[in-house]
Amino acid sequence: MPAIDAQDLIERYIGIWNEPDPEIRRKTVQDLWAEDGLHVLRPPQEMHERAVGLGFPTAVLEARGHDELHARVTRAYDEFVAPGTYVFRIQEAARRLRDVITFRWESFHTGEGQVTGGGLEFLVLDEDGRIKVDYQFVD
Repeated sequence: MPAIDAQDLIERYIGIWNEPDPEIRRKTVQDLWAEDGLHVLRPPQEMHERAVGLGFPTAVLEARGHDELHARVTRAYDEFVAPGTYVFRIQEAARRLRDVITFRWESFHTGEGQVTGGGLEFLVLDEDGRIKVDYQFVD
């Protein structure tokens, strides 16, 4: 695996969720994730409980490959960042152990001037230093 600056990687990762230019988002998705990269989200508690109630006890959401990942990032940008309501920020510096990087992030409500949510990111890198699996746990 090439030398990877874990902090730089997570700064680029967080930056993509705040990026207004769709072409830069698409290019960054291609740079950060492996071609068949996977983003796995454990949904917020309310959504998880509703899914379990519908008979999906292991409710998770997934986006695989550059097109789905770009759509996932774009959807989050359009809903949370584009209206000027939130920005996503790094809450806890990157920690790396071999091919795994973890960090905590937060959503900052710009109008209220306070943190309103966040989560834990668990990134598994491939041999090229790109994200193979991205596990996201929303608090």
